[in-house]
Amino acid sequence: MATEVGFESAPEVIGPPTPPIPIETPQISSSPPPQIPTEIVSDEEMSLIEAAFSFAFASRSSPTSLHVHRNPPSVTSITLLSKRNCVGDIEDGIGIGRTQKKKKFTESLLYRFRRKTGLFVTDITSTEWCEKQQEFFLLRGKPKASKAMKAGSARHAVLEAEVITTVEVLIRSSEERWALKFINFIHGTNQLFLEGLTRELPILGFVEGVCVVGVIDEIRETTLMENRHVPTLVETKTRSQNNLPSEPQQRNGRLQLMCYKYLWDHLVANPFPTSQFLKLFSLNPNYVLSKEIQESAIQAGVEAQTLHDVLTQYQYICSKLPKAHNELLLRYEYQKDQSLIGENQYLYDSDWVTGQIKSSIEFWKGEREANYVLEDERWKCCLCKYASMCPVNAKSEEHTAHTTKE
Repeated sequence: MATEVGFESAPEVIGPPTPPIPIETPQISSSPPPQIPTEIVSDEEMSLIEAAFSFAFASRSSPTSLHVHRNPPSVTSITLLSKRNCVGDIEDGIGIGRTQKKKKFTESLLYRFRRKTGLFVTDITSTEWCEKQQEFFLLRGKPKASKAMKAGSARHAVLEAEVITTVEVLIRSSEERWALKFINFIHGTNQLFLEGLTRELPILGFVEGVCVVGVIDEIRETTLMENRHVPTLVETKTRSQNNLPSEPQQRNGRLQLMCYKYLWDHLVANPFPTSQFLKLFSLNPNYVLSKEIQESAIQAGVEAQTLHDVLTQYQYICSKLPKAHNELLLRYEYQKDQSLIGENQYLYDSDWVTGQIKSSIEFWKGEREANYVLEDERWKCCLCKYASMCPVNAKSEEHTAHTTKE
């Protein structure tokens, strides 16, 4: 049942916060559980959808709806906006950087387009696909939704409805909007400890002074030797063709999962920079949260009156989590019947993902010009809406014309 948050003053909470207690669970089977949230993406338009979702979310006003996970029923999880929402993407973060070189814009793309929402994980994967395409998306607008994109969004909505109930909530401030994200993370980690599985988990951390947020498709608890439990990160993608995608597309999926592990492990190893986060957003740590948000925090096992209380619990919970498994799982399903096409299990490459993230942030901060797609991957241009106006294609046409004349 939907509940609406009003403007009642928050009641006083007495007693210290009670952090959730991790509970060991039996080993989870390595076989994929049923009804895994999947990303339905036509392989021809994978990059377009990712970038379009990022742009759409950045341009939205503060959402006024939450989603409550119904599976399993023992744990409630609340999010501001599901990653699989057909309009936007929760993978948002914060980062501000002005250009350091003389450019035709006085402010960086990060400042202009992500000043309030910040950097999405899909912003990083989109630049790995093609930085120039991402720049076009930002400056000229997202691509028009195709039939494949609309069909994918509709399918996402059906899959969400199987496990998530939408709850209407009135968000009064940025403090409450962010508090709910952190509370949802606590809900999700509780679910992981209690049930051995959680899905759609928002995660937030800082990289190179930039705050980045992602939403992890699924986390399974895996039991290793000596009865040691570790989280295993899983990403499921659905294809319109019954075969595995090209290597560049698989590489892009690997980068996405590695970004999640990068954020997870850094939160576990390093205290969350609360002061930096509050300053970046211009947030009031003593802001008193609404009664409904305080109740949702209690459901997550903590008592919190203010944003500061929530951040304290978030920092505490992260310090108690184990690092994610070095083996990551990328699954591909056939869109027509949801049958499994294949699974790729691969090891985390810290040096590679760190380099990819730093390179992407350089682009977003305006520290360098956008790179064009690699020459041996120029087939991507055939899928790009802006190929006809892209300088790399114009140069190619000039070269071809010059060669023909000779």
